[in-house]
Amino acid sequence: MNLSSVVIQTRPEHLKEVLETVKNSDFCEYHLHDKKGRIIVTIEGEDTDEEIRKIRAIEKIQHVLSADMVFAYSEDELEQERDKLEKSDGELPKWMNDPNAKISDIKYGGDLKKKF
Repeated sequence: MNLSSVVIQTRPEHLKEVLETVKNSDFCEYHLHDKKGRIIVTIEGEDTDEEIRKIRAIEKIQHVLSADMVFAYSEDELEQERDKLEKSDGELPKWMNDPNAKISDIKYGGDLKKKF
């Protein structure tokens, strides 16, 4: 299952109309909005394709200027990463388990994928 947050942007004068459509939809769950026309919703899907279909449905709502995914969680991807960690024989950098580690001990190049 995938879960993502989406920020919807509309013009303030259309906020009430877009909010009503969003709240009554079956493809997203409303959470909050501001006076500037930003609306926060979440979408769920069995896979990325379903999430994309739901974002496209949001984009088709009259007066929606944009719908941008801000946060995404994928249960399958998380499980794959957990499996990789378990199969790595615990070869994590020593500083990760050292309570006295210094920030200078951490080597970070902007991406941890495929490093462990």
